[in-house]
Order: sequence, then structure tokens, then C-alpha cells
Amino acid sequence: MVGTAAGGAARFPEERPVTIAASPANGTRKSSSAGQASTYAQSKIAVPDEAVLALLGSRDENLLLAEDLLDADVHVRGNEITLSGEPAEVGFAERVFSELIQLASRGQQVGPDTVRRTVAMLSANTTESPAEVFSLDIVSRKGRTIRPKTLNQKHYVDAIDANTIVFGIGPAGTGKTYLAMAKAVQALQAKQVSRIILTRPAVEAGERLGFLPGTLNDKIDPYLRPLYDALHDMVDPESIPRLMQAGTIEVAPLAYMRGRTLNDAFIILDEAQNTTPEQMKMFLTRLGFGSKIVVTGDITQVDLPGGQRSGLRVVREILEGVDDVNFSVLSSGDVVRHRLVGDIVDAYEKWQVVQDNTDQHGRQSGPGARRGEQRRGR
Repeated sequence: MVGTAAGGAARFPEERPVTIAASPANGTRKSSSAGQASTYAQSKIAVPDEAVLALLGSRDENLLLAEDLLDADVHVRGNEITLSGEPAEVGFAERVFSELIQLASRGQQVGPDTVRRTVAMLSANTTESPAEVFSLDIVSRKGRTIRPKTLNQKHYVDAIDANTIVFGIGPAGTGKTYLAMAKAVQALQAKQVSRIILTRPAVEAGERLGFLPGTLNDKIDPYLRPLYDALHDMVDPESIPRLMQAGTIEVAPLAYMRGRTLNDAFIILDEAQNTTPEQMKMFLTRLGFGSKIVVTGDITQVDLPGGQRSGLRVVREILEGVDDVNFSVLSSGDVVRHRLVGDIVDAYEKWQVVQDNTDQHGRQSGPGARRGEQRRGR
């Protein structure tokens, strides 16, 4: 538990140090070859007073999580962390705590999710600093700052800065649309563009909205609600009607993009897996001078009727490798919703692989294959 030293600085109580003895993921201590003593290393890290509370976490939850994620032994006494174990284990733990201390010293909230993502990022042997990735501010409102939470999200954001057309492809909850929206708002605030255009296909209505009751806004609102929700997180809700009235922010179904040339705009096409190849071509050729396009979608959730091919699948085959066009792929490891969402995505992907293999085996051993064997037998 955390005590408070004289002067108000939060410290670990000297007489009752917090000690965490960590073990490897497989439950056994790594050792050298039989008959040889394990190499032993030790490192000490001084934690600034202002970072102690954030580093500990509520009820020491961050340090307790480190017990599960790090192989080195971790001992904390006062404001000093002692790491011990094999050199590689100690070196890795040292990097993890160094990154977490940087984040805590900057006043950022450090929770269990931050600890997990820091360990995961460093485990991938990246040259990127987790503290720098998690500190990349995109847009802020009312004290809430939107930042990338994974390395792939950081690469996605960098790709949007560096390219005119970017495709963000990945499962639900990976921040594809949310980060694109944040970059659009950032570009508008920096006067890099004069308007934001948000669109998605109204596939449930087959893009034919005339038969639905109500005004145009009434008809399209259910299909565009996710875009409105993200927009309200980043722009003062009271100013949104004014910005939409002035045409600074436009939200419309994909069918209403036909025949237009979109200059000086940041354009986002969401749910692009539900476009046909023809619709995707139509949309991309709306690009005008001074504009940027971000296309987002999940190719595992295609709702097109009649087994039509997804325009998002086809466009990658066509535009992969074209200059100034980028395809950023996110995975279940980039899911920033509830932890279970990533597990659900993984489970469905494994199930789909089994189904595909079963279907392929069925085609190979079906009636046609058996008839071929019979003909060869004759």
C-alpha cells in the first residue's frame, strides 16, 4: 500500500516494502544448462516522487500485473525499484519500468492496460518507445486527449500524415474510424482543410433511401449514427449543428457522393467492406485538390447481398503498391474496447479458418471428385 512521507510526497512505507517475486510465463524459473549456475544480474531504478502513485496503480494493481508479465524479480522499497534475475530478464524489466516511469512523470494515467501494452510493444522488439507512442496527442477536448494506444495505431496515424489515401483495415474496436476522425478534426483545427466529409454505405437499405419515411436526415441518421457519436467526442456538440449548417462538416450516405469533386476536404469512408467494387471506384475518384481520404472497414464483416465481392477486398488487389496510397492493417492486438473483444475476434478468426478448411476438403472429396476417381478407375 502507499504511504505519504513528510512534505506530502507519496512513498512506499519504509518498514513494509512492497515485494513482488515474478516468475516466467510457463511457471518455472529459466535456468542454464544442467550443472551450471544461472547468471545473476541486478539493477536499481530510482522513481521520482511525482511518479510513484501512478506507477503503483490503485491497490498496487500495476505492480501486481508486472508479477504476471515480467520474468525478473521486482522489489520496491521507498522510491527505489530493484530488479534481479538473469541479465536478459532484468534488462527487459528495466526497459518496461523506464517507459512506465516516463509516462507517469508526464502526468499520464498509467493503468493495467498501459502496462500490458508496454510489455507487448517491447516484446515485439520494436525500436519505437511506448512512452512516445502513448504520448502522441492528436486532439483534445475537455481534458480528454485522443492518442494511439498500440504500435499499429501509431503507424496508422503516421500513414495518414504521410499519404493522400489511406485504408485502415481491421476488426471492430481497433480504432480505425475513431483515429481517422481525430485526424480529420486535427486537420480542420489546423486549417489544413476547410471541411470534413463523413460517409458510409447504407447497405441495409440497398442505398435506396427514398422509400423510408421522414426527412433526409431522418432516413440516413441510423446508418450514420456511429460517425456522429465519434464526432461528439471530439467537437463541442453545441457547435456541430452550426458547422453542419455551414457545410464545414458534412455527413452523408455514400450514394450522395456520386458526381461530386471534393476539394480541400478530409474525407472518411466508414464500413467500406460494404461497398461494391464499382462504389469504391466511384468514391475514390471524388478526390479533389488539397484533399485527403481515409477508408476504414473490416473485411470479415461483409453484409453485401447475393454474395457480391467487397470493394474493400478488390481495391487492395488493384492499388497495393501505388505511390501515395497506404494500406494499414490492424489486428485483435489493437482492440481498445473490453479485453474480451480481442479474445472474441481471435476466436472467430480461428473458427473461420476451420470452416474454410472444412469447406475446401468437402469440395475436394465431393461427388465431383468421386466421379473423377470412378472414371480413372474405369
